[in-house]
Amino acid sequence: MKVALVNSLEDKAGVNIRHHIEQLLVADPDGQWQEQGRTYEFFETEGRLIHAGDVDEHIDADLVIFLSRHSSVNPVPVLTVHVTGNFGVAELGGTARTLAPAAPAMMQATLRALAKNCPEGYRVSYEVTHHGPTALHHPSFFVEIGSTEKEWTDPIAGRAVAEAVLDAVLINAVPLIGFGGTHYAVRQTEIALSSRGAFGHIAHSREIAGLDAEMIRRMQEQSGGAVAAYIDRKALDRDALNHLTEILDQLAIPRLSESEISAMGHLSWDTYQEVRAMAEQVSMGARCYIHALKGDGALRLIRANPVLIAETAKSDEPGLIKGLDVLPVVHLSTRDNRLLPDFITYDEHSSQIINDLNTLCVKIIRNKEITATERDHLIITKVKFDPQKAREMGVPPGPAYKQLASGQSTEINGRVITPAMVSLRSETDIHIPGLEKFS
Repeated sequence: MKVALVNSLEDKAGVNIRHHIEQLLVADPDGQWQEQGRTYEFFETEGRLIHAGDVDEHIDADLVIFLSRHSSVNPVPVLTVHVTGNFGVAELGGTARTLAPAAPAMMQATLRALAKNCPEGYRVSYEVTHHGPTALHHPSFFVEIGSTEKEWTDPIAGRAVAEAVLDAVLINAVPLIGFGGTHYAVRQTEIALSSRGAFGHIAHSREIAGLDAEMIRRMQEQSGGAVAAYIDRKALDRDALNHLTEILDQLAIPRLSESEISAMGHLSWDTYQEVRAMAEQVSMGARCYIHALKGDGALRLIRANPVLIAETAKSDEPGLIKGLDVLPVVHLSTRDNRLLPDFITYDEHSSQIINDLNTLCVKIIRNKEITATERDHLIITKVKFDPQKAREMGVPPGPAYKQLASGQSTEINGRVITPAMVSLRSETDIHIPGLEKFS
């Protein structure tokens, strides 16, 4: 990958960052620099970078990174990344209602590297799309030091940003567009740092009312062909949210929640879309949680024993979910997050998965409940304190109830009442073919 690094001579932060990148890199015979399989070339301008339209017109590169400063009316030490453009009027360079091409995956990689190298006292963040230049010919983004001259000239910050630019490692990113939030796009930043969600253009909450279908489609196209949108719903009022969702539905741009982005696992976007479609057939609005399912293959929907899954979830749902992490499956839950007995895997795993699920569930239940095995039947015995029986035995509500419910006897008017005397006993018989093999 050929990377063009552009800074302005009048921008102290850009000069600071460039100086440290030059120190970190070793020049090759052609006067360029190489690191992480990327080739770097430096370019300088004299004016402000926000007005540097067409600066890359004659540059041979795959990516342009602007090394710059960040200013704020509420200055805080911060290291940021963002792509350029204007959703409305061009108050800070560029052209109105114009967006530059973004590089979501590389911008996310740089953000993650900034977080890794962040000096004490600084924080890292995306910024929303908010200034020029817009007339750019290559995917690009700004990486900045903020927010006062003290930070712009801080050698520690300059070194940290330089290392982040060079150390940025691409992951299997999922390109997204973002809506809602403040200038520093807090939720989008957290998503990019903790998942594969990589944002291109992000619109501040105040921009939402002015967005139309043409601009949102442009956001998608200029964000590396973003496959979906994320909305910071808490940052929008009802009218803005309705306006936005109506346009996204009109454009057929999927909306993903934060939990859905995090739950995408290692699947490709196309495979994940297929998983979601299969889940929707099981239960409208079903949630998908990917565990150790990776790669590609023909997907298959399998159904485990509903009673066994339900009883395991009652006994130890967190343990069940954790146990699924080592299996090549997707587990499904209803819209309100009730676990379903339906799982998605690849054809090649389907014959083994039911066996693995049965083994996992039986292990959890035996660890948590009173059980017995008769051939291929697992019998779960549950004993539950019954307040009605306790009242009939003359036990007054209060501490005695608690004592009996915890398995301890109590004395009422000289009579010893045992837990067995005030309990209900129930049995659940689950037929599990092949149970004897792993009993």
